[in-house]
Amino acid sequence: MINLYGYGSLLVDGLFMTIKASIVSFAIAILLGLVGAGAKLSNSRIAKGVAETYTIVIRGIPELVLLLLIYYGGTVGLQKIAAQFGRDEYIDINAFIAGVSVIGFVYGAFATEVFRGAILAVPKGQIEAAKAVGMHRLLMWRRILMPQVMRHAIPGLGNVWLVLLKATALMSVIGLDELTRKGFIAMGATKKPFTFFIVIAFAYLGMTIVSTLTLEALERRANRGVRRA
Repeated sequence: MINLYGYGSLLVDGLFMTIKASIVSFAIAILLGLVGAGAKLSNSRIAKGVAETYTIVIRGIPELVLLLLIYYGGTVGLQKIAAQFGRDEYIDINAFIAGVSVIGFVYGAFATEVFRGAILAVPKGQIEAAKAVGMHRLLMWRRILMPQVMRHAIPGLGNVWLVLLKATALMSVIGLDELTRKGFIAMGATKKPFTFFIVIAFAYLGMTIVSTLTLEALERRANRGVRRA
């Protein structure tokens, strides 16, 4: 049994914060992915241009740089805006909001490509048949497109989730009390870096294994009744 010097509950709190931040970030990524994929496949040049710019720029800038830019740069920006209205008090951006917004925004670009590929994988004949019988666009999305899109998207979204889960460790640099930051706190108090970071490493490994098993179960469920070519 590893001796955690009384900091076990601290790490558990950090673990729950990591899971919470991951789920909220992933929800943001999925929402942005659906919007981005729809924009890329639309007939609007403006929508396509915005979506293309979004994916290129976000995939080309490190998550840590964006996180520091939004958290620290945003704080300075808000203070300057407040100063224009005669308010000089210190304005601090919430670390959780900044963290999940940036991580969700970044991985929304990857989710965009996942959903775009999943939509293109749906046979065009089914869409044309739905239009031919006069099916409403929203009804077509709900009954024909979305069930198949999600089935095709699960493997890709699973990879996005697994990478995003580990990326939440970056939120420790802006002061969010997630698992990695709690590890730094415990390590600083006990001077036992190996002990705590090996525990943290196995905690992330455990979350990854559980996530992988869950994703495999979801993929099997989504593919029930589907005949393989």
